[in-house]
Amino acid sequence: MPMQTKKKLKPNNVNNANINNSNTDYKSTMTNLVFGTAKQLIKPKNYTPSAIKTQLSRSKRVAYALVSLAKVSKTAYEIDQKSNVTNQEIIAAIQKFCLEFCQSIRLDVVAIKPIPQDHALWTSNHISWLDIPVVGSIIPTFFLSKAEIAQWPLIGWLARTGNTLFIQRGSGDTGSVGEQMAKFLQAGSPVVFFPEATTTNGRSIKKIHGKLLQSAIDTKVNIQPIVIAYVNDKGKLDDSIPYFGDMSFLQSIKRVLDNHPAKAYVLPLDPISPIGKSRDELTYALQQAMTDGLAKLHKQVLIQD
Repeated sequence: MPMQTKKKLKPNNVNNANINNSNTDYKSTMTNLVFGTAKQLIKPKNYTPSAIKTQLSRSKRVAYALVSLAKVSKTAYEIDQKSNVTNQEIIAAIQKFCLEFCQSIRLDVVAIKPIPQDHALWTSNHISWLDIPVVGSIIPTFFLSKAEIAQWPLIGWLARTGNTLFIQRGSGDTGSVGEQMAKFLQAGSPVVFFPEATTTNGRSIKKIHGKLLQSAIDTKVNIQPIVIAYVNDKGKLDDSIPYFGDMSFLQSIKRVLDNHPAKAYVLPLDPISPIGKSRDELTYALQQAMTDGLAKLHKQVLIQD
């Protein structure tokens, strides 16, 4: 289990000058975002019986998800007002929200084996934005995210309050983010990141990018890989979940909300020790472990033709 710190660690790679902290502007932006998005989600494509039935089901999930979002916003505000909140408190709040959110959209998260409780640098394959609540619901950890999310209304504020580490793609700031990851790990606070650096269709593992594994080498903290598979009610990989290519975020949300109940299976793999290994050796070991692990998971949970 991660050690408790006396004061929360704060990522320093977010440009606060670009973030509007005005309460009035925040409330206005949040209200417009939530109700504007909800309006688009609950508007029927047409008024046929089938479309209305689909919309009613989607509207229920939107309502449940908004309740969950309202709860975490309240908790995040309370955390934001505290001066000595611990990382344990933040992680507990993250886990509670992630679990409630998965339940609100009828997504069951199933761990194939017990989730390790040892302190680690966590890695996972990346299929969808849903990976974050799935991982967060069963693993006590902080996240690494792309920098633009820090600027998103509401979601960016929640991510910053949750001590998310942000990285600007293609900016060359991998080194500074790696140093911050090392500080978190050294303080006993686990971090998870997606080493494929992009989302996929979930059928295989893309090339692993290993620069951020340097944080494990520097702190001598084990790398703990997991793999995820989304499975529909027919026992096949759920094609409604992957969020990649030219699909918009709103389109992805609609696909998820209109989906039949799905399961997210999570398989923890053997930990990888960084001691005595170069970064290239660690990258290769992680690539092999996640590739073999995903194949094993698919064999366990998918109905074979």
